[in-house]
Amino acid sequence: MNYPAGKLQRIVIVLCCLLLYGCHAIPEKKETKVDTPASLPVPRQESNNVVSMLDKSPMDIIYFPWEYPKLKMMGKIKTQPVFRVIYSRPQKNGREVFGAIVKYGEPWRLGANEGTEIEFFEDVTIQETKVRKGRYLLYCIPRPTDWTLIMNSDLYSWGLRINAKKDVFKFTVPTMPTDKTIEAFTMETEKTKEGALLWMAWDDTKVSLAIKTMDQ
Repeated sequence: MNYPAGKLQRIVIVLCCLLLYGCHAIPEKKETKVDTPASLPVPRQESNNVVSMLDKSPMDIIYFPWEYPKLKMMGKIKTQPVFRVIYSRPQKNGREVFGAIVKYGEPWRLGANEGTEIEFFEDVTIQETKVRKGRYLLYCIPRPTDWTLIMNSDLYSWGLRINAKKDVFKFTVPTMPTDKTIEAFTMETEKTKEGALLWMAWDDTKVSLAIKTMDQ
């Protein structure tokens, strides 16, 4: 087919433009997939910020007197607490706990993630031993019939990297069976005639540590 010279020239220009456009077209943007270790929370996007999902072993804090922050806000108490414990709460999730995921005879951080901490706001007495006010790493060595609870001066350490050379106090307490299965590792405090009881329980096992306060 014969085209007039002017028309043929216009066709060639159009074809060249289409060819150039195809060569410089912006490629489709592909989403970058970041491999996340299975043991870490999967991040999520909120507005322009990336935040982590809730931890499987959430951090918690307990006080003595029990519910101290609420009492403080309501004006029912004006003094400092006697002590508090900051710890994480792993879940049983159908697993066998003691003697399995928590090994007998080996140090355990009394929770998960970072090491558990106990802070005394006054001097106390535990098993006839005076414990000075201050902050301590708290961990234990569990056995079927008893646990050794240990206070350590090596703060800010990861729970699995315990420097036993910095152990300050050791207290052995007997184990007790629980009335029902405790799904999440739990610590709590309660008032006694001599001061306080710090108890901890998980699965089918419970221990408690008696703490004598100054006003007793």
